Amino acid sequence: MIKNEKIIMKKILLFTIIGFVIVACGGDSGGVPGPNPDPDPDPGANNAPTIPVLSEPSNNLLCIDNNLSFNWTASSDADGDSVKYTIEVSSDSEFTQITHSISGLTSTNRTIIMERNKAYYWRVKAIDSKNASSDFSSIFQFYTEGFGEENHLPFAPKLFKPELSSTVQGNSVLLGWGATDVDKDSLTFDVYLDTNPSPTTKILSDHPSKDYVVSNLAAGTYYWKVVAKDGKGGVTIGQIWSFNAN
Repeated sequence: MIKNEKIIMKKILLFTIIGFVIVACGGDSGGVPGPNPDPDPDPGANNAPTIPVLSEPSNNLLCIDNNLSFNWTASSDADGDSVKYTIEVSSDSEFTQITHSISGLTSTNRTIIMERNKAYYWRVKAIDSKNASSDFSSIFQFYTEGFGEENHLPFAPKLFKPELSSTVQGNSVLLGWGATDVDKDSLTFDVYLDTNPSPTTKILSDHPSKDYVVSNLAAGTYYWKVVAKDGKGGVTIGQIWSFNAN
């Protein structure tokens, strides 16, 4: 009798152990799941090349030769893609009058024959083999020497403030611009401003500095331009800029 009871107790103990093992292995389906693993980065993402840095011709250079070698530093590509370059040369700083646009360049230099006695502006961008493009580089300006040239026109004025098409608060605004001359001549400026998209109202004549505060503006859109003069007959008319008075 005692022997049978021992056998029964052993069976009960065995079944109990098996039950614990089954529960432990089965887990709790109602428990809180663990955190999901971070998704893998998009394998199709492509990084654009870095922006090229211009070298030669350097900024504000007077070029005595019109057969010019344009040089810039190579862009890098984080994905290891091959890189090609596009160079643009324009006769205006806004690049609305592009004289040369050359794409698909595999080297970091290009020789271009330029017209003499002219101001030019140039920039470069990089494009990788997957068509991702960098922004354009900064803009360099240069002047090509004319035959027997003694005086050179000023470079076109650059907009400093207010930003193009921006909105200014109040009834006054500070106009600011930049301008240079390869002959190092002192420059003066005529400034035109009105509500006509082609401004004809001259508000300053022979102004010696590169800024001016305009007051008593009514609300509306204003257009303005700067004419740079070198005192030797050289005159350069700048682009038309705009801002909104609130």
